[in-house]
Amino acid sequence: MMTPLQIKEHWRDWLMLLFGVWLVASPFAFGHAESGAGMVLWTPVLLGVAVIVFAVAVLRKTQVWEEWILLALGVALIAAPFLLGYAGVTLAMWNSVIMGLLVGADAAWSLFVLTHQSGKKAA
Repeated sequence: MMTPLQIKEHWRDWLMLLFGVWLVASPFAFGHAESGAGMVLWTPVLLGVAVIVFAVAVLRKTQVWEEWILLALGVALIAAPFLLGYAGVTLAMWNSVIMGLLVGADAAWSLFVLTHQSGKKAA
């Protein structure tokens, strides 16, 4: 069980977990699941599950490579509507782009903190 100090230190990781949960839930919240909308449904669900898996892994023991994977998932979310052909579904496109920016920014921030913490420990 995490102590309050550990929870405070891992707030970005908890936020990342929430981003993943939202990605999985968003097609259902926006009604894309009922229409069986293919890529519009499955892309955020699959990428959201990946975000959840790596967020949980980071919560257990932070590894720099996991943050790099999360950053790549953020980039994938930004690119997905354009590469997979659902940029015309405005709500799904903006959800993917905004969530990609949030996931990417969270991962980049965590990478920045991790690299600066390791630099302080070495000094």
